Amino acid sequence: DYPLATNFPYSLEHLQVSYCKLARVDMRMLCLKKLRKLDLSHNHIKKLPSTIGDLLYLQELNLHDNQLESFSTTLCSSTLQKSLQFLDLSQNKIRALPIQFCSLQELVHLKLDDNELIRLPFKLGQFKNLRFLSAARNKLPFLPCEFKLLHLENLDLFGNSFEQPSPLTPNIQLKVPLTLLETASRLVVNSKFSYGPHLLPAHLCQDLDTAKLCQCGQSCVNSFIQTTVTMNLHHVSHTVVLVDNMGGTEAPVQSYFCSLLCYSEFLDRYLQSNR
Repeated sequence: DYPLATNFPYSLEHLQVSYCKLARVDMRMLCLKKLRKLDLSHNHIKKLPSTIGDLLYLQELNLHDNQLESFSTTLCSSTLQKSLQFLDLSQNKIRALPIQFCSLQELVHLKLDDNELIRLPFKLGQFKNLRFLSAARNKLPFLPCEFKLLHLENLDLFGNSFEQPSPLTPNIQLKVPLTLLETASRLVVNSKFSYGPHLLPAHLCQDLDTAKLCQCGQSCVNSFIQTTVTMNLHHVSHTVVLVDNMGGTEAPVQSYFCSLLCYSEFLDRYLQSNR
């Protein structure tokens, strides 16, 4: 039975509290400083307290089948960055994850199935340790550019509403000549200079955080050409669950180009390969 009048044993390392109709996380759980596994699946939780990030040794967090609509940036910036390896957010109501989500760089297993996701985290390529990713039955129209940097063992993207790639109809946001701000921003990103709100205005930091990687290896910030191209998912994962009932293993991925030259070179290669 769920303890109403007593505390949980402080030595607990594994706590499962499922099917308890919890509307919020019991704050007594957050006093379990040795906790390594926390299973809160099959409840009615709508919001996570930031103090979950104070569980220094938490490696596995299961939030399957709740009513979450977001995952806070505070948790992304907490000690979970160094400890969390397994995260199950499947069967919730999440539409998007914050840019900071990719700070959880120890993640090995990430489950995002059966949400309302319209996009995956922009900097997904930062997940160097990620091996298992599932985001089936969401509303993803395409995959982010850095998706192609992943090295997975298993990938499941079945049942998303992927759009048809459009390499010949690009979204042109390129300004020529480049503004001084764009030139300086590219220099900061490409030279890997450190920056932060103590040095730059918050809106500039956000621009730098969302810098796009061109196929030439250089970055662009707010001036670029963007399109979507087809990628065989076996390029990033050993095992791929079919993306549709037709047996497909391809999906559209965003591509960015920092100059007309880079886009022209891509276009030449694309047209030659489709002759």
